[in-house]
Amino acid sequence: MLKEFTQDAAARMEKAVEHIHHEFAGIRTGRASAALLDGIKVDYYGTMTPLNQMASISIPEPRLITIQPWDKSMVGAIEKAILVADLGLNPGNDGQIIRIPIPALTDERRNELIRFMHKLAEEGRVAVRNVRRDVNDQIKKSEAASDLSEDNAKRGLENIQEITDKYIGEIDELVKKKEVDIMEV
Repeated sequence: MLKEFTQDAAARMEKAVEHIHHEFAGIRTGRASAALLDGIKVDYYGTMTPLNQMASISIPEPRLITIQPWDKSMVGAIEKAILVADLGLNPGNDGQIIRIPIPALTDERRNELIRFMHKLAEEGRVAVRNVRRDVNDQIKKSEAASDLSEDNAKRGLENIQEITDKYIGEIDELVKKKEVDIMEV
């Protein structure tokens, strides 16, 4: 029973860390990244389609993203979707390829991104702690129902705390790495 609780906690905490990692990938640094465009959906003949499913996205230079749609008639719709996404990017097209220059970040913008990133990280930590609280409650209920001995319950609570510390540490590492990326000139 304890094993089930710890596996459940680890799986749920891992999902929280993966979510934070995905959110961090969408935060713009000074370099071009295809992950910036992950959330963009384009109206493709009446169906909202992810951009990466209808075009080839490449990074030919550190500060340039190029998008080559498989259907050339969609160039305008893709450009409009990028503008509507409000990423602070100005796409330009030549009728076949969309080029998105990535402007250099100002110090003020870097600080805003770091504050936003810390807010996301704190939400991730809270999610991990909520998982810990839920699993700890389950362990305590099992102990009260005499399904677990007092020693096993105590051991289970300690294991859950170790897992929690591990995943919060992973979030902290993600924060450090992303902060370095954002502050890089």
